[in-house]
Amino acid sequence: MTSPISSNLFLYNTIATMAKSMPAMGQTGSDSSSISSSTSPSTFFAMLMNAMMENMEQTNTSVTQQTGAQVSLPTLTTPLTAALANSYNPAISIPPLNTQEVATAATDTSDLKFKPTQFIKLDNTLEGKLDGTAAHFINAGKKYDLDPNLLSAIAIHETGNGSSRAVNDKNNVAGMMGKNGLRSYASVEDSIFDMARNLRQNYLNEGKDTIAKIGAKYAPVGAANDPTGLNNHWTQGVSNHYSKLT
Repeated sequence: MTSPISSNLFLYNTIATMAKSMPAMGQTGSDSSSISSSTSPSTFFAMLMNAMMENMEQTNTSVTQQTGAQVSLPTLTTPLTAALANSYNPAISIPPLNTQEVATAATDTSDLKFKPTQFIKLDNTLEGKLDGTAAHFINAGKKYDLDPNLLSAIAIHETGNGSSRAVNDKNNVAGMMGKNGLRSYASVEDSIFDMARNLRQNYLNEGKDTIAKIGAKYAPVGAANDPTGLNNHWTQGVSNHYSKLT
């Protein structure tokens, strides 16, 4: 940053240089008139620019003589981007994402279809690995005609609002299972869209039109893969998060 003293010195030298290049003032007759009357605007501007250029050249020459070399700009040693925490390991094979279109069945008369969402409220609610993903929930809801708040409520419950190992290690926001157990995703966005597709195709289109009905199939109580009984709290947990978002 240029100091006030350096700026004042530069201005002083510019004015001094300009004064030397201007015709003598205050001699006789028209010579005693103002600059605006004796010099055209274009001529005055040219004189000012010339004086500034000469002053800059003198300043650069002075710096070079004092230091013996031109001042070099500092080089950037810190990378602009750092490695993301919890970044996914590309060595792990990721099954292809099912991106098929799934239309809303005529039999779906639920109140869980897509509806406008309070973006700021949702964005402020999502934390951890879910932070900044509000738009993905909304876009997935639009594509598969599902309330984004339902998708968000399930993801918040399943991941402890973005803090679980499943979402941090595998980008899995909804507990979706694959052939070899908990499924891995290339991104959180992919997981959100896969959850929405699954809910539309295998739940809402099959008559599971409430959170309780969805939970009975999605997280059945007493399931063999739920030895600690977490499924007992799925319906209530998702319902609580859903009511807070709506």
